[in-house]
Amino acid sequence: MRSRPTILHLDMDAFYASVEQASKPSLRGKPVVVGGLGPRGVVATASYEARRSGVHSAMPMAQARRLCPHAAFLVPRFGVYRAISETVMALLGELSPLVEPLSLDEAFVDLAAGPDGGPVSAEEARDTGGRLRARIRAATGLTGSVGLAGSKMLAKIASERAKPDGLVLVPPGTERELLAPLPVRTLPGVGPATAEALRRAGIATVGDVVRAGEAELLRLLGKAHGAGVHTMALGVDTRPVVADRDTKSISVEDTFDVDVTDRARIRFEVDRLAVRCVERLRAAGRSGRTVVLKVRRYDFSTLTRSETLRGPTDDPAVVRESAARLLEGVDTTAGVRLLGVGVSSLAAFTQEDLFAQAGGTPGPGAPEPGEPPAGEAGPRGPDAPGPWLPGVDVTHATLGPGWVQGSGLGRVTVRFERPDSQRPGRVRTFRADDPELARGDPLPLVPASGSPPAAAPGPGPRPPPGSGELACPRGDLRPPGRGQRPRPGTVNGRGRPRPAASAPASAPAQDSSSARPARCPKSRSGSGGPGGTSRP
Repeated sequence: MRSRPTILHLDMDAFYASVEQASKPSLRGKPVVVGGLGPRGVVATASYEARRSGVHSAMPMAQARRLCPHAAFLVPRFGVYRAISETVMALLGELSPLVEPLSLDEAFVDLAAGPDGGPVSAEEARDTGGRLRARIRAATGLTGSVGLAGSKMLAKIASERAKPDGLVLVPPGTERELLAPLPVRTLPGVGPATAEALRRAGIATVGDVVRAGEAELLRLLGKAHGAGVHTMALGVDTRPVVADRDTKSISVEDTFDVDVTDRARIRFEVDRLAVRCVERLRAAGRSGRTVVLKVRRYDFSTLTRSETLRGPTDDPAVVRESAARLLEGVDTTAGVRLLGVGVSSLAAFTQEDLFAQAGGTPGPGAPEPGEPPAGEAGPRGPDAPGPWLPGVDVTHATLGPGWVQGSGLGRVTVRFERPDSQRPGRVRTFRADDPELARGDPLPLVPASGSPPAAAPGPGPRPPPGSGELACPRGDLRPPGRGQRPRPGTVNGRGRPRPAASAPASAPAQDSSSARPARCPKSRSGSGGPGGTSRP
């Protein structure tokens, strides 16, 4: 236990959701939920506005929609999050070479290992934390909460108490006073099972743990675990900040919207996951010796199978064939809801198999690598050519950069705005196959110094007939309310565009390119279509 508060813990505030709000001016101050949008999707992050409605991380997305139906539901953009995380971690690295990242938005820093030996007083530590928060905001436009203490456990507790956008310092000597009223789950190593065992013994808070004594903890939890929990309850945490934590495994997994029973489809998905896993493995500069297959069946029972190879590899063919062999021993006839492929026993080198470890050939009728089986659609995701998922970046040949607000029934609604826009941008609806609309690159959250802020584009002229853009100046794709009839031109999965009236027999045939486009109803704000409704 240190006598100075030289352990700093940084936790970015609602990181994914905050990035989306910073990049989309129309969502600022409004509820935003980021995660999987399918029927079995899970919330990754919710903005503080959405949390007031009870939405939180790891909640099923269907439940989040019921709790906060007016929120913007967006797919995650991990490439953007990683780039911003690298900027934040670089700022932490300027404080000390000992930075221990826990995730993209969270890290410990040992200030005592810094160039000046770290702060010598609580006020110096507070000034260091304040300067860090200001620099992060200037570099990324985002906020983070900082905790300072003499140990990792207390620094993390302090940052949680500082949220959002705050700083809390735990003065040395006040650790017991801070910990006493907190629930036992606050202590590292106390999970649901341990907490339940302590609750049955009448121990609910950290103060109760201290009063129970070490002997009682040893009786309830065993020698090793009981001693560790008692030591933590006393505020003693000697764990060091470790800059390079070894990655034990690398894996990828997918949850399906509907249970998959077709064996050919399951083989294809395992093959695709193996290739994605190797891509992550190579990006990390690692190789692995053990291939792991994870199968979660329709009844939530999870099976894990593994195979150890002769040596470390990063060959996609080797990993694919190993995963395929593991799959042969798993019964999937009742249905599969999740598949995963991972590689463990990592190394920093590869050992090519001289005995054709991956020398097998696909069986007759098996699809080629990356080719879906007959009758199956290929993988879909934020980086796939379609569909237009809510939140992804797009660009229009005439209107410039924007983001998908919703889509459905062959239409896609886009809001055109930039992170530095002074007001929400305009909304336009296009045909999904509009050749002028394409995926775009994310824009920086903070403009380059000296660049004037961008003004949001005005409403602009009405598009001419025959253009790819639909005549929906206000971009309303909102489903009709209860007791309200679907209006013509509504694209919401229930209403259908009004069919064009048949022309009199004497009237000349009208070319489809010059036909009057569908009109969308007026509304104060835009919203997305089925599966991607997002109303700022």
